Amino acid sequence: MGDSNDKSSWKRMSFKGNKVWAEVSDTEALLVNQGKVRIKYSLNQDYEYQVSPDSLGPESCAVPKQSSKKEKKAKTKAPRSFLPRKEPGPPAVEAPPGVIVIYTDGASSGNPGPAGIGALLLYGGHEKELSESIGTATNNVAELTAIKRALEELKRMDLPVEIHTDSSYCIGVLTKGWKPNMNSGLISEIRTLMNRFSRIRLIKTKGHSGIPGNERADSLATAAVKK
Repeated sequence: MGDSNDKSSWKRMSFKGNKVWAEVSDTEALLVNQGKVRIKYSLNQDYEYQVSPDSLGPESCAVPKQSSKKEKKAKTKAPRSFLPRKEPGPPAVEAPPGVIVIYTDGASSGNPGPAGIGALLLYGGHEKELSESIGTATNNVAELTAIKRALEELKRMDLPVEIHTDSSYCIGVLTKGWKPNMNSGLISEIRTLMNRFSRIRLIKTKGHSGIPGNERADSLATAAVKK
């Protein structure tokens, strides 16, 4: 992406105070599909977000981001597994200082069928992405595996961790004592990983609702299905 033909179908706009590229027609009208418009923070990135057209404004509404002293301090103490963000856009969420924030998602084409996992790991001004095919699996297995792989990437056990997932199944079997009929081995492995951290919690997030971190994890998982 990024050549003149790509740019002709994307228009510079603002989203929540940040500059983005929004998909438009030849007449520069927003292309709305099922009530959503595709946006990117950079034309060179592979993943996209889908947002409400009402949330987009002219480019002039974008507000330049200024790094705080806390953000600068966090960048100098990032865990080894994280790399500085390459995209000019903001992180999916503003991770609290000293907290690792993770968004995970799983996808399958069929249930079971070709499956993939996606995860976005955030720490201060740093991030890491996971997008991996896991072969043939159910959607629940993909959701669980995304959480497992994200935890395996972390090198620091002393930092608090927040995992956001849109899977009620994962929340239930990992935190609410649901008795699973299947996947007990995988669930046990994840619980063992979770016990290694000093502070960890799973947070239920609403899927396909425009939450940037969740949308990005979904895109990473969906892309992995096609690999």
